[in-house]
Amino acid sequence: MKILLIGKTGQLGNSLIAINTKFEIVAPERSELDLESNEDCQRAINKHQPDLVINTAAFHNVPQCEKQSVRAFAVNCEAVRNLATLCKQHDIQLITFSSDYVFNGDKNSPYVESDQAEPIQMYGITRLAGELAVLTTAPRHAIVIRTCGLYGASGAVSKGGNFVDNRIADAESSTKMEMGCDQVISPTSASDLANAVFQLIENPEVKPGIYHLVNEGECSWYEFTKAIYELMNIVVELTPVDRKGMSGDMRRPLYTVLKNTKAAAIGITLPHWREALKRYLFSKYEQEINNN
Repeated sequence: MKILLIGKTGQLGNSLIAINTKFEIVAPERSELDLESNEDCQRAINKHQPDLVINTAAFHNVPQCEKQSVRAFAVNCEAVRNLATLCKQHDIQLITFSSDYVFNGDKNSPYVESDQAEPIQMYGITRLAGELAVLTTAPRHAIVIRTCGLYGASGAVSKGGNFVDNRIADAESSTKMEMGCDQVISPTSASDLANAVFQLIENPEVKPGIYHLVNEGECSWYEFTKAIYELMNIVVELTPVDRKGMSGDMRRPLYTVLKNTKAAAIGITLPHWREALKRYLFSKYEQEINNN
């Protein structure tokens, strides 16, 4: 199977390439294939003739989506709709990604794939619009994967790295920190997500539609940060702060734990978040952990 990958420098795109052992992955540079350019996408499909397109590109800086809503819609909705149209025309399967932020966070129990989406900020609105656009345009060709709290070895450029690495960097300059305890999420390793994506591709029982793929379990950002420091043997005075989901004037959902039901029903699950975090830290910071 030949896969055309869009977004190879992101956390997930990087992980898909890093763990791949079975597929032929073609991953053009952004200068050659920009998701926002329908001409680039058409040219890449004509050139490489893929069996599957995986799109990991998105505008996912949540505060910036509030300020740049037109571009957020252009990337997260219009561009993926155009890509879905091309995939349908060429009879190519498409996998693209969405977010826990399509939910309002009021449920207080894990969200399943069939739960009603009700985003409360521009980022979530554009992500939901993208889901609807893709599944309406190419209902027999498209899979939308929702995930949550993603962190990977390459870090997110638009966010200045990933949450885990940034918290370790914070501890180098301060012994006292505050961290939000109001948001409860499913932090997810990009490597584990990439592995699950490949399992989906290979499973003949997989049907088009929406899937939730996250590491098992749940925690607040405060609890996640505390676990990072404990595993790293870093001593920090960490104080939980309840911001009630507010970032300035923008609301973030308080509870967006995702439950994997559809993929789990065919045997595809991800490890618990604590196991994933430990594996990530020991693979990247083994020397630092041993020295602390």
